[in-house]
Amino acid sequence: MNPTPYPLGKLPLDISTHGAGIDQLIVYIHIFMAILFVGWGIYFLYCLFAFRERAGHTPQLEEKHFSLPKYVEVGVVLVEVVLLVFFSSPVWGSYKNDFPDRNEALVIRVVSEQFAWNMHYPGKDGKFGKTSPQLMDGTNPVGLDRESENGRDDIVTINNLFVPINRPVIIDLTSKDVIHSFFLPVARVKQDAVPGMEIPIHFQVTQTGEYEIACAQLCGVGHYRMRGQFIVKTPEEYATWMTEQEVELANELGDAPPAETAPAAEATPAAAPAAESNSEEEGK
Repeated sequence: MNPTPYPLGKLPLDISTHGAGIDQLIVYIHIFMAILFVGWGIYFLYCLFAFRERAGHTPQLEEKHFSLPKYVEVGVVLVEVVLLVFFSSPVWGSYKNDFPDRNEALVIRVVSEQFAWNMHYPGKDGKFGKTSPQLMDGTNPVGLDRESENGRDDIVTINNLFVPINRPVIIDLTSKDVIHSFFLPVARVKQDAVPGMEIPIHFQVTQTGEYEIACAQLCGVGHYRMRGQFIVKTPEEYATWMTEQEVELANELGDAPPAETAPAAEATPAAAPAAESNSEEEGK
């Protein structure tokens, strides 16, 4: 899978419901930074020219105080306060306070490790099975106890995060070794994954496609390859994918496939011979 490339020099594509406010804040901050850069650059060039060493010029060694720099510094502080109080805080507060209902959202556990993202979905019952660090190994990266209540039907994927479009998604994020940073650029989501902590984050996306999951925290020598795929599907496509995972899991565990995936016509041929036999006996 090749994720959608991001245009050079531009913000990544925004497909999240909360991304507009974040992008607006980023633009305002960069405009302010550009003004400061140009202003201080002009002042630096002025100092290089005005106070250069030159023949016939005697430097003045006594101190002089100017009021203009104070006004400039006060202005910078005021702009920063405005950005923080009237732009940054409302965007952050809205994202943190408008948390979706867990009963309506798709809840996924994401367990990070050097150097992979492990996705843990609840099964058809909508409940997670029990997990334990003692059960974690190469074949069980999330430490899922398949024999525990609700654990038999849970789905686990590695580096592939599947979500449906237009549905709130809650991710319970943790790490089992070092600090990682779960980064979905197109969903405007970035959160550190801390060992021993489970941190909830949320998002809702409005466009299907295949995108990138990145680790935004230097986490070791293999940090460069800690990438995953963020696959957004329609509700129908997501349901089909989940059914495929359930059938694959049932085959792996030796269980019966989900009832709705079993061919409904299988019972008809089995009953037909019996009916024919009965008819022949009645004729005799």
